[in-house]
Amino acid sequence: MSTTPQTPHDPQPDHEWTDAGFATRAIHAGQDADAATGAVVTPIYQVSTYKQDGVGGLRGGYEYSRSGNPTRTALEAALASVEGGSHGFAFSSGLAAEDTLLRAVLRPGDHIVVPDDAYGGTYRLIARVFGPWGIEHTPVNLSDTDEVLAAIQPGRTKVVWVETPTNPLLGIADIAAIAGHAQAAGAVLVVDNTFATPYLQRPLELGADVVVHSTTKYIGGHSDVVGGAVVVGAGAQLPAGMQGPTGTTSLSDAVGFHQNASGAVAGPFDSWLTLRGLKTLGVRMDRHCANAQAIAEFLEGHDKVTQVIYPGLASHEQHDVAARQMSGFGGMISFRTGSVDSALAVCDRTRVFTLAESLGGVESLVEHPAKMTHGSVAGTALEVPDDLVRLSVGIEDLADLVADLTQALR
Repeated sequence: MSTTPQTPHDPQPDHEWTDAGFATRAIHAGQDADAATGAVVTPIYQVSTYKQDGVGGLRGGYEYSRSGNPTRTALEAALASVEGGSHGFAFSSGLAAEDTLLRAVLRPGDHIVVPDDAYGGTYRLIARVFGPWGIEHTPVNLSDTDEVLAAIQPGRTKVVWVETPTNPLLGIADIAAIAGHAQAAGAVLVVDNTFATPYLQRPLELGADVVVHSTTKYIGGHSDVVGGAVVVGAGAQLPAGMQGPTGTTSLSDAVGFHQNASGAVAGPFDSWLTLRGLKTLGVRMDRHCANAQAIAEFLEGHDKVTQVIYPGLASHEQHDVAARQMSGFGGMISFRTGSVDSALAVCDRTRVFTLAESLGGVESLVEHPAKMTHGSVAGTALEVPDDLVRLSVGIEDLADLVADLTQALR
């Protein structure tokens, strides 16, 4: 087993663990025991620069921590391994990851297809940052593959952006079907896998070119670190006809260049916290899924709830697609109460569910998307219903969660 850090400019997965199971890769890939001390946990290399053995004589490829840091390299290798990708890149936030990826694959005049209920921060980035830069976008219902196909403009559409499940309406997109359409148009298929996580869904195996994450959420899992990631699939290329800044058509080369050039990288302590969270992702997701399924069924039978949106319910319009491409249905639930006042009252009354933005931590959260996470899309095609409540179901005792919702809905 090699103890030499991988070259930071080439953050590939640790192939020694390629045939291992998910939990084994999450715990071991890219995380060899420290060569100097034998420490079984990757150290926090809280360092900005590295001694060179003569000009250009780099130890393990490290020269400056924006370009590469051993703690970040371990995280990037582990993320690439669990997603089944060829290269992983860690960033200071999910939006930093998205911004870097989009800069790598878009040019003024290009077009992008986006979900019509995308995460508000993603839509704000595309519409209000990239829009003035000359990037046009078309929001579509991703669950309607024909609508996605109709929105693709051959020669102009360079990215098809997929969230599945979406945030907060939990729509499901058929990744394999959309991949075929994107590939035929020479576009890059990006899948935001934040809600599902690589434990429940493997977009690269279904034909996606690249996966993005807000690692703040389930991968970090403890509401104590902000981060993001891009994982590129093997052989993924830039959009048809485009050459990257390194002179190649390799998507991973382009993302790696922009990560270093833009510099919104994950710091060593943030990388260490995220890596720690990744180790327990599988066992946490099992509990998230079990709790969420039971709560969704409870809510569906409640007379104060007009609609429950959860992919694990047979009533979900894309339940069959979710069952086909996911190994579990996740910990996110949205439900409607019939009025904005009743939705706000539920958010105000919960006690075990904490009123807060974000999601994916061990603790349960409740929020009102229209006034909180999705307030920035009010008045647009992505506006969400004002009676919608979103739950991030944690790993507390199920009986306590149900009792809390019971009293909040009373």
